[in-house]
Amino acid sequence: MTRALAGAELVADLERRFVTVNDDVRVGARDINILRPRSAEDLISESDFDRDERLPYWAELWPSSTILANFIAADKRPRGSAIEIGAGVGLVSIAAAIAGHAITASDYYDDALAFARANAFRNLGREIDTALIDWRHVSPDVARFDFVFASDVLYESRYAPLVASVVDRLLAASGVAYVADPGRVAANAFADACVDLGLAIRTTATRPYQAGDVRQTITVYEVTRP
Repeated sequence: MTRALAGAELVADLERRFVTVNDDVRVGARDINILRPRSAEDLISESDFDRDERLPYWAELWPSSTILANFIAADKRPRGSAIEIGAGVGLVSIAAAIAGHAITASDYYDDALAFARANAFRNLGREIDTALIDWRHVSPDVARFDFVFASDVLYESRYAPLVASVVDRLLAASGVAYVADPGRVAANAFADACVDLGLAIRTTATRPYQAGDVRQTITVYEVTRP
């Protein structure tokens, strides 16, 4: 069995296997440095797409993740167990760990989880828990969490009921989910799907984002059980 790489060895392995860049992101009073692949386009695999239309969006640092990371840092709720779905390179999960949550970063890609672990080590001095999760087939062994976090996961119409069902599956009875979205095509349908599942959803924050030529308005939705 191949030994799983960790810590500095993991960082070095990722820097060897990928052309990487570093981004500094201000979260609360702290700068988080994110190591990530230079471009998602560099990682596109025809075989992955042919199998299930999978694209490596995990490799980008999306504006919604910056907004959600800062929202979590400022949130005054008591901390608890938390999971991020579609964690990508791990910014939101790292912010949640800094805020005091017992966080699990989850994604559909093994490489995404490797970057999330590496970035946690680089910024926290320790790794975070990770879970490889396919939203279509969440294992019954996966626990429920006090918090569910997600950023910019509604970029295709078919994801609206899928993400709503994953939130419903992972959210504890008294838990809360925060989903940050920049106005993607499936956002309204996601809200409808939550209601259809018996969940309560409301807009809890709207934040502007600007960096260079990128200007977005990010909405943070709060999802709870009535």
